[in-house]
Amino acid sequence: MEGLFSPAVSYRFEVRPAGSGASVAAFTRMSGIKMSVETIQVRSGNDIRGVKEFVPVFTQYAPVTLSRGVVGDNDFMDWILSASAGDFTGPTGAGLRRDLDVIAMGVQKRPLVTWTLKGAIPIGYELSPMDASRSEVLMESVTFAIVGVTRTTNTQTVVEEARLGDPPYIEEPQLGEPPVNNEEPQLGEPPVREE
Repeated sequence: MEGLFSPAVSYRFEVRPAGSGASVAAFTRMSGIKMSVETIQVRSGNDIRGVKEFVPVFTQYAPVTLSRGVVGDNDFMDWILSASAGDFTGPTGAGLRRDLDVIAMGVQKRPLVTWTLKGAIPIGYELSPMDASRSEVLMESVTFAIVGVTRTTNTQTVVEEARLGDPPYIEEPQLGEPPVNNEEPQLGEPPVREE
């Protein structure tokens, strides 16, 4: 699969509930996904060299923060608020853990790569400050704790995107065909001078 490695861009992405075809919210920023593996060093009992090996013990996923402009998406907010205390009760926990798909989109607005955030649970919400002296979009940020990540590549879209290249698409001449340039005079023809 030569020539299929044009990197995806960070500004073209969607967030959807896993397995759904609809975007839940138009997020404009994601903090990124970070995974780390805690290891211990051990020496095998039959190792005569005395070399310690690293053995993975625990996997840790950093919380992910998604930010967007404030919109009237109550279903999404109801899920976020279900993780917090109510008026007279603690968190309801009803349908609290969900899988979220973060999808990097290609030039043709088709999915290239999907990261599924496993068991996402909302653990934080922040509303940006309101300031009458500035004309900025009011932003809200939601932080999710996750328990795993899977990464899926849509190979067909990657192949098609590689054929298209970045816009504007310029068709290159095929082998055996000389490039045509009508702007320069051909050999043997004197240049035309305008008087």
